[in-house]
Amino acid sequence: MARVVALYRHPIKGLTPERRDTLTVQPDGRVAGDRVLAFRFADATEPEDREGLDYWPKSQGLSLQDFPALAALRTSYDDETRRIRIEHGDGVLVEAAIDDDGRSELVEAVTDFVLGTPDGRRLRRPGRLPLVLVGDGETSRFQDRPRGYVSVHSRSSVQALGDALGMRVDDRRFRSNVVIDDIGPWSELDWSGEVRIGDLYFRAAGPIVRCLATHANPDTGVRDAKVLTTLTGALAQQEPTLGRLLLPGWERSDDGVRQGGGVIRVDDEVHGH
Repeated sequence: MARVVALYRHPIKGLTPERRDTLTVQPDGRVAGDRVLAFRFADATEPEDREGLDYWPKSQGLSLQDFPALAALRTSYDDETRRIRIEHGDGVLVEAAIDDDGRSELVEAVTDFVLGTPDGRRLRRPGRLPLVLVGDGETSRFQDRPRGYVSVHSRSSVQALGDALGMRVDDRRFRSNVVIDDIGPWSELDWSGEVRIGDLYFRAAGPIVRCLATHANPDTGVRDAKVLTTLTGALAQQEPTLGRLLLPGWERSDDGVRQGGGVIRVDDEVHGH
């Protein structure tokens, strides 16, 4: 029986995940506390429009795709006190609230860190500085797509990729919310209908086409695994895919307000079709 073996949320877009025992899925299909903040370039502090929904493309802010050194940071976010703590190595890079003064401290510290890495040249391109920390710390909005979703992958798929690479591959490279086990490699790519995790029902959406973010070691920030070419080469995929998006499986109520959502827990059973 497939089960949940790990749960993650990523409070700040592009920075490190927090491992959780439970995740709350909101009525809109997004995970509460996931991607509620983002460091955006100076010329990209307002959302774009895609299909009538707000869209924040990751190419217009700090993300592992273009700034792999970010993976070397350790980030935690306290929802109640609204404080962010970012560590690097054995020390604290910055700790601050997300009020005006705190945002300035956070931006300054992260900017200095990135400029001091090999990725700094990308940050110096026109229109990117000064960075701006956007988001209210509560609203989940900075996912890679405008629709609300939960992302999931199987540990078996990651192990199959690791076998092809000849190395151990960490689940955190793929930045999924839910990691499951006890199914065959790539089985999640075959889902096309209803998916149940614990008591929650979802609809299987598209497979997740991966980017260069997966090449970054989640501890060091060094690109040390050729994930994309291994998926399309040794594993013969047409596109480099690993994992699946899940959209809400609940309907709108009569008054037009989306209802549903709930809690996913480690060890919940998973049924995919």
